[in-house]
Amino acid sequence: MAKTNPLTNTEIKQAKPKEKVYKLSDGKGLQLRIKLNGNKSWLLDYIKPHTNKRSSMGLGGYPEVSLADARKLRDKARELIAKDINPKEHKDKNKRQQQEQHANTFFHVATNWFEIKKTEIKADTAKDVWRSLELHILPALSNYPISKITAPIVIEELKPIAAKGTLETVKRLSQRLNEIMTYSVNTGLIHANPLTGIRSAFKKPTKQNMPTLTPDELPEFLKTLGYASIKLVTRCLIEWQLHTMVRPSEAAGAKWSEIDLENRLWVIPADRMKKAREHTVPLTAQALEILQRLQPISGHREYVFPADRDPKRHANESTAKA
Repeated sequence: MAKTNPLTNTEIKQAKPKEKVYKLSDGKGLQLRIKLNGNKSWLLDYIKPHTNKRSSMGLGGYPEVSLADARKLRDKARELIAKDINPKEHKDKNKRQQQEQHANTFFHVATNWFEIKKTEIKADTAKDVWRSLELHILPALSNYPISKITAPIVIEELKPIAAKGTLETVKRLSQRLNEIMTYSVNTGLIHANPLTGIRSAFKKPTKQNMPTLTPDELPEFLKTLGYASIKLVTRCLIEWQLHTMVRPSEAAGAKWSEIDLENRLWVIPADRMKKAREHTVPLTAQALEILQRLQPISGHREYVFPADRDPKRHANESTAKA
């Protein structure tokens, strides 16, 4: 069998198209194919491992892939063949993995996780969950392939939050990030959750009891509230909480449709209660008086305590905390 002389750059440049497609051989299976239109591309002819059948694979076009680069690709492919690995299948597998990594970014996976998560929690809680990710995580990690997310990367993003002393936020973000990564494991995107121990990298938040008013202090508080320079809706919301003793989110989200004036009752539906059970609040004369004050302001709307900027939404639950 005649020995093939290696190609030279001059031969490749001077190779002209003919009436038919033809090839120039560089040896060890490497071929330069010249098409009718003059385009040139590299091919590798080889014997498939296990089957011993002839096959070929493209290595790219010339001059984008130079002669030196084509030889390197050929040598790498021959190394795989020596290990009984089909180089074309290996190349296709790597390409699929890269495509999957590009498709399965942190943002894409987090979005899919959230679609399931929000069906398990209340709507307001779901908004808070996604908002926390938008504020603290997504700006930096959105485009990361989920398989490239590591504990050191995430810890670096959480450090500035911890430095501000908002350790409760760090705790919640750590929990949500772990849920996203566990979802990734369960859907076969990654083999293991790399974030299981990230909470130990930060101090634990210290529980603090909320300040309370004693019965003796209540008259003074109401007197101060009466003189305070605050909006009427805010004042009414604070008084409403005092008279109904409900959570801030339940008070701020009160709807006129929940109010039974005839029977002097406020019926909070189960989907707005923390324990998902309907709750009935008897309305005192003072509570009814608050509703009378608000009737001209919001009686024609859905919420008893409308937001200042967007009356179609209810006031923020933190409004009465300020």
